[in-house]
Amino acid sequence: MSGGHTAQVIRTGAGARFVIYVLLAIFCIYYLLPLYVMVVNSLKPLSEIQAGGMMALPETWTTAPWKSAWSTAQVGVEASGLRPYFLNSILMVVPAVAISTMLGALNGYVLTKWRFRFDTILFGLLLFGCFIPFQMVLIPMARMLGLMGIAGTVGGLVFVHLVYGIGFSTLYFRNYYAQFPTELVRAAMIDGAGFFTIFARILLPASGPIVVVCVIWQFTNIWNDFLFGSSFSDYDSQPMTVALNNLVQSSTGVKEYNVHFAGAIMAALPTLLVYILAGQFFVRGLMAGSVKG
Repeated sequence: MSGGHTAQVIRTGAGARFVIYVLLAIFCIYYLLPLYVMVVNSLKPLSEIQAGGMMALPETWTTAPWKSAWSTAQVGVEASGLRPYFLNSILMVVPAVAISTMLGALNGYVLTKWRFRFDTILFGLLLFGCFIPFQMVLIPMARMLGLMGIAGTVGGLVFVHLVYGIGFSTLYFRNYYAQFPTELVRAAMIDGAGFFTIFARILLPASGPIVVVCVIWQFTNIWNDFLFGSSFSDYDSQPMTVALNNLVQSSTGVKEYNVHFAGAIMAALPTLLVYILAGQFFVRGLMAGSVKG
């Protein structure tokens, strides 16, 4: 009787897992279907797309749409492709992510291991900055960039994203460092270690998981940003997302959908690669900073 009951429970559990796996497969296919359409149609001649059958594989495989989106101007349009704007995005993302991550680590270190008066209020203000809608700061930020002389430049975009990223990076590192033994920091202070020595030799080497979380989060937000890029850049300093929008909107007459699909994939590829290469570390870092034990 007991053996039969156990076998029934096993069969029930196997059936439930099968249903769950089928549902997950359906959701996965549904989620990845737009990516499939983009990839397939970016490798087709425009004539095949105009003939219908966007779900079908290309009859004639071609990389011409990718070359056109990357570096070739469209017919009758003064455009230079996405190549120079890809470089603008790199020049914007790398320093903004690096500086905001370092400042967030320092802030988290100070707010957990070097307590001072009103530190909770200061952290609350930084946290409040994470929830201010982007639209509220467009005019004040434009004024500040003008006063600083960096309006319409890549450096101005770096500054904007740095300001907005400090709140998030501080939150991540503060929660992570709150788990770190304060006694170890005090022992280092007794041994004569200073502020930056403790940070560089004790906390920072143990911060790998949360650094990955912060870098991925900041990289994704900054790379995919459109509002700040379109508001605070000029033609020479536009990031990839703004240039992609211009590429699509500048089409006159026949829409070159294959070129547009190729450009969209190029714009999304860096963030996809970041998550593919470091996604597992992102989840581990979130879990490491989520529970205080």
